[in-house]
Amino acid sequence: MPQQDTGPQADSEFVDDTQDCAEREKAHVERGTARPITVVGNPVLHHECREVTEFGPELAALVDDMFASQRAAEGVGLAANQIGVDRKVFVYDCPDDDGVRHVGVVCNPVLEELPSELRVLDDSNEGCLSVPGAYMELARPDEAVVRGQDIEGNPITVRGTGYFARCLQHETDHLYGRLYIDRLSKRERKDVLKQMAEGTPRYATVPND
Repeated sequence: MPQQDTGPQADSEFVDDTQDCAEREKAHVERGTARPITVVGNPVLHHECREVTEFGPELAALVDDMFASQRAAEGVGLAANQIGVDRKVFVYDCPDDDGVRHVGVVCNPVLEELPSELRVLDDSNEGCLSVPGAYMELARPDEAVVRGQDIEGNPITVRGTGYFARCLQHETDHLYGRLYIDRLSKRERKDVLKQMAEGTPRYATVPND
């Protein structure tokens, strides 16, 4: 996979994840194997994942499988614990509200806290591959900045707006053991779980025994 930048970045710089998106995503998918998706109730989804400390062939293979799994499930973002792997890494293939496609990988993500005067909430619907077939409105900031590392361990900073900002926040949450339904009221959470129970996932999932 071509890397966006193999060197450290200054604080004011953001990774360019909009170049050669189709080619990069396709290469990952062709190398990877789609795995079933873990669903709410699976223990791996409900605790903070372990840091990525080794950046080599094993991580690269995991990322390939994550892109293949994301494609199979028709998702726009996928965290490692959503395929049962206890590691802080997520992938994304997500458009922003201007229709610009973003494709990338973030290891050990940390979400920056936006100043209150810059925080504008967007209360659009949100869903999750680990809560299949269910959606609920959830207010999140319409801009997000995530700092982390790329697949080679180099520091990166990713900025997203609109739908892509929601994706970055959603996937980072996953790696700290939080699903979007954990941010809902009890009534809303009950509604979402009912939607899930009444539907049939369109992709392979891991049953909770």
